[in-house]
Amino acid sequence: MKTARICFVWHMHQPYYTDPVAGSASMPWVRLHATKAYFDMAYLLEKFPAVNATFNFTPSLLLQLQEIGTGRVRDLFLEHAQRPAEDLRPEEKAFLIRHFFSANWATMVRPHPRYHELLVKRGLEAAEPDLERIARQFTTQELLDLQVWFNLAWFGYGPVHRYPRLAALRAKNRGFTEEDKREVLSLQLTVVQQIIPMYRNLAERGQIELTTTPFYHPILPLVIDTETTHRARPDLPLPSRLRAPEDAEAQLRRAVDFHATAFGRPPAGLWPSEGSVCPELIPMLSQVGLRWLATDEGNLARSLQAAQKPWHRQSHLYQAYRTGPPGAEVAIVFRDRDISDAFGFVYHKTTPDLAADDVVRRLRQIVHDTPQEKVLIPIILDGENPWEHYYEGGEQFLSHLYGALSKGVLNRSGAVEAVTATVSEALAAMPPAEHLAHLHSGSWINQDFKIWIGHQEDNCGWDLLSHTRSRLLEMTPRLSPERAEAAWNELYAAEGSDWFWWYGDDFDTAYKEEFDRLFRTHLRNVWTLAGANPPDLLNRPICGVRPISDADRITYPVSFLRPTLDGQVTDFFEWRGAGTINPNPPLGAMWKTEGLFTAIHFGWDLDHLFFRLDPDEQSNARQQALHVQIQIETSAGFFRLSWPLAASGAQEYQLMHRSADGPWQDVGPSRLISRQTIVELAISFKDLRVEAGDNLGVSIVVMEHGLEVARYPHQQSVTVTVPGSDFEAVMWRV
Repeated sequence: MKTARICFVWHMHQPYYTDPVAGSASMPWVRLHATKAYFDMAYLLEKFPAVNATFNFTPSLLLQLQEIGTGRVRDLFLEHAQRPAEDLRPEEKAFLIRHFFSANWATMVRPHPRYHELLVKRGLEAAEPDLERIARQFTTQELLDLQVWFNLAWFGYGPVHRYPRLAALRAKNRGFTEEDKREVLSLQLTVVQQIIPMYRNLAERGQIELTTTPFYHPILPLVIDTETTHRARPDLPLPSRLRAPEDAEAQLRRAVDFHATAFGRPPAGLWPSEGSVCPELIPMLSQVGLRWLATDEGNLARSLQAAQKPWHRQSHLYQAYRTGPPGAEVAIVFRDRDISDAFGFVYHKTTPDLAADDVVRRLRQIVHDTPQEKVLIPIILDGENPWEHYYEGGEQFLSHLYGALSKGVLNRSGAVEAVTATVSEALAAMPPAEHLAHLHSGSWINQDFKIWIGHQEDNCGWDLLSHTRSRLLEMTPRLSPERAEAAWNELYAAEGSDWFWWYGDDFDTAYKEEFDRLFRTHLRNVWTLAGANPPDLLNRPICGVRPISDADRITYPVSFLRPTLDGQVTDFFEWRGAGTINPNPPLGAMWKTEGLFTAIHFGWDLDHLFFRLDPDEQSNARQQALHVQIQIETSAGFFRLSWPLAASGAQEYQLMHRSADGPWQDVGPSRLISRQTIVELAISFKDLRVEAGDNLGVSIVVMEHGLEVARYPHQQSVTVTVPGSDFEAVMWRV
């Protein structure tokens, strides 16, 4: 009798959206997927105890679930949802109009009449410049309903069944109250807090196996050595070589340790990020206690072909192998690409029963056609994203499928004994007999690493990563253990694959610029945590040229200024003709919602550079801990003006200077500053050692407890040319 083990491996993954320095996250996808896929998949297995499966959680996802569940980190979308609708400012209303329809319209918006009505009112296309105009057409009640529906629609079938109040609120449809909204967000938090305990309970009763991925989801072969790329793609141009096998080991060891703490036992298996493997990776696995890994069937085919063995899919694929050097061997299994991809890209297009029947048909065919008596069928795929495309979140499809497998639908002929199993259970029943002498270096996509390296943008990112890592190695001996660990964690986060996924021209998303910003933020945090100034290159977008958004817009002075530095708006005309820096967070790039300033002005006369900063009253509670720096780069070196933002402290600023390679020198205090309702200050061009025609680079940075939390402009410094006596005449002619 043939025996078959069907191994579902559901991969749960999100990149590390948290900025530990700022203490917030810009994207909501961990929180929202928790209320849908993460909860749903565990909830459904509880209903089918005869179905065993494997779930792979990236530690970066588990960490964020803990951060959200304990309230340590809030995301920008949540802050906009919590704001009372009647208190929303114009830019916050525009944010809702832009971002609160971020859901699958066919399966998550249109089924709910009020949500669909609001989408129709907004329009299917909403250009950035039109957002505030469109938002003005929405009543306070409509904006409140939108806040509720965005969060309510993201609940999957599991929470809706378990918490009847969610179904009641959906039935209410419109006219939500602020109390309704608080109830939705409270249930959302409750669901997030239940995710890890639910999976831990399923594992403890033996129904599921829990496995891991390198901590921040890096492409480990590239972290080990970027030159690994040329094994599969010798044609690709590469960045400066990065070789960091110790980082790969750290990502693995930290993943195993964190997993053991979260779930009470260490993992036995690994889904390497994007199924990326290379021979150098294998010995590292046994060192941290991992006993098996999985990747794509294409890597098996390439491995056998390189060993001069012709590829025969049916006889080669459905078994486990041993790989690695003597004393460090691990088991390796290879995903059935056809059936795995059908879950992600095919089955949502048909009815649930027909989709489930097709899975059974494929499984029956595999068992029949595979020549060996023991058949191991790995079905490995993303466990969260596909379900947005299924009506009712895939509940009916998976229920049909799990129900059929529970009833032994594959065993009815009497010639087959087929059951679902965790991968470790399958390996125990069907241990690998063949050693895979050569392991191809590649990922699950085209069996190479082109997605993450080779494009100019990718290579720029790798160069920035490599440079930051080199400097961190130099700085680490001078850091406290706590600072060193925090800085290295941020470097490991920057090694994550997701940032490089969006660089280049392989993929596109409306949030591409935000992924770029997050990557550079993690690198900037490395420098900040190490007590060094991040290089200006990290302020410049890596993504290709894009239109300048409103939030990046800078206007330049058109006339000389003669302000009275009294910290008050003395009259309308004293700052007329000044330049401006927009302090609002970019809607498309999703910066923190808490504005520190409502306006930033700058300008000059022949002798001084002037600044005016208008603090946001809503940030008053934070201001006691905030310090402001104006950083100025000139041909004479770097200058830094700093003062506490609190109203009682801004009566003088401290001026520091350093040459390109020297230490900071204290130039002394200046009383050319006043803070009452606004901050007004001046610095003489003489103190900056510049003359008419010289260029300056200017950035305004806000520090909290010694760490950078905001920067204006957001992307790069303002370039200022010291004016001459003909400045106003030139501007008049223009």
